[in-house]
Amino acid sequence: MRSDTIRRNRPRFAVKLMKPKRAVRGGLARRPRMVLAALPIGILLMIVARTEPASSSVMQQAAMLVPQLRYDELAVAEPALLPEHSMVLTFEANDTLDAVFHAGGLTRRDSALLTQEFARSIDVRRLRPGHMLRFHYDHERKVDAVQMKVTGWGDIDAIRTGAGAFDVTPRPADQRAVTTTIAATIESSLYEAIRGAGEHPALVQHLADMFQWDIDFFSLQKGDTFSLVVEKKFSGTDLVGYGPILAARFVHNGMPYESFRHEAPDGSSGHYTRNATPVRKQFLRAPLQFSRITSGFSKKRFHPVLNYFRPHYGVDYGAPVGTPVMTTADGVVVEARHKHAEGNIIRVRHSSRTETSYLHLSRFAKGLKRGTKVTQGDVIGYVGSTGLATGPHLDYRVREAGKWLDPLKLKSITPDPLRGNSLRRFRQDVTRFAPRLSSVPEQLAQGGSPRRRALF
Repeated sequence: MRSDTIRRNRPRFAVKLMKPKRAVRGGLARRPRMVLAALPIGILLMIVARTEPASSSVMQQAAMLVPQLRYDELAVAEPALLPEHSMVLTFEANDTLDAVFHAGGLTRRDSALLTQEFARSIDVRRLRPGHMLRFHYDHERKVDAVQMKVTGWGDIDAIRTGAGAFDVTPRPADQRAVTTTIAATIESSLYEAIRGAGEHPALVQHLADMFQWDIDFFSLQKGDTFSLVVEKKFSGTDLVGYGPILAARFVHNGMPYESFRHEAPDGSSGHYTRNATPVRKQFLRAPLQFSRITSGFSKKRFHPVLNYFRPHYGVDYGAPVGTPVMTTADGVVVEARHKHAEGNIIRVRHSSRTETSYLHLSRFAKGLKRGTKVTQGDVIGYVGSTGLATGPHLDYRVREAGKWLDPLKLKSITPDPLRGNSLRRFRQDVTRFAPRLSSVPEQLAQGGSPRRRALF
């Protein structure tokens, strides 16, 4: 085969330009030949020409299916309306009523207006944490009503009547008292026992005051029990406080103690045993409450600061700095000053033979000085660590006729019992309350308090 021919394996539509070559035979040179494959290209052009009208027709039909819309004819979609709803905010520490109103969605003008209206019923400057405010919103997300739950007082409702106007209605709650029997067993502390019975810790102090002459509340034990009859004061469904304890029974170390309240015709009151003997003694068991004994009365004790043995004529009560210290009996302050070893000291004379001393105080009660008359239970100073002391505590001492006595072994003197008409009225009270102290208590006696109503 000659070299200037098109090879069979070349592409059909390829165009090949052959370089001139010299002939080897005869000595003559030949012209190169160009081969063009034109027929396939012509066929392709014919196919395109025949299909072009059909494609134009399909595009025209598709365009007819698309709707012709103008932008100015498009309707604006209306926003979806929110349903009516409410939100509840709680009054927190350092909040102001105006600030809570504003946080609930009221304008500054409406907040100021409602604050002024609410001030006609409550003291808005003394609001405590825990009050609740309910804001109601209409379909336009605007506040159309506000309800405030004032704990211990009642409700205040405010309904919007127009632009910048509200109809405000105060609803004070009914005030009532319910006589209730409460009982519990001590597992860890008197405080936890009261809380476990569903009551406020304020009862702890009331109960301790009744039996402070007979029971050492520093040494309560697991298994000690108590029951009491008390008036619970309600404002609507809210517990706002307690009245006086009318009767109480406390079993400590297996020994029962009872106390019944009696009110004299002149308005004074006191607590007495079942036999009408006063519970109150001349001396309290301790000059402060809910502490611990760190050192007892001793004729020979190693002093932690001086590092040698010497007598310790008092009882040390460990307590935090600032704990109130009470005088254990009525008397007159004969000394209130600072000494080197004793620190800040108060000495109270109760009779011509008896006096008590209170050492290492951080400070004295306001206005207390030599010659001040004090009554049993009055706060005369505060626990400290002045003088020769390794830590905050109270050194309490009792001296009679110049002789130091162990305060924990002091025998108290009991005032005179009830007599005459007072005794007869007292026995009637004992007959009424004594059965309730021994019966299984109900947390809410006499029908109790109704369940707390939800705010919304």
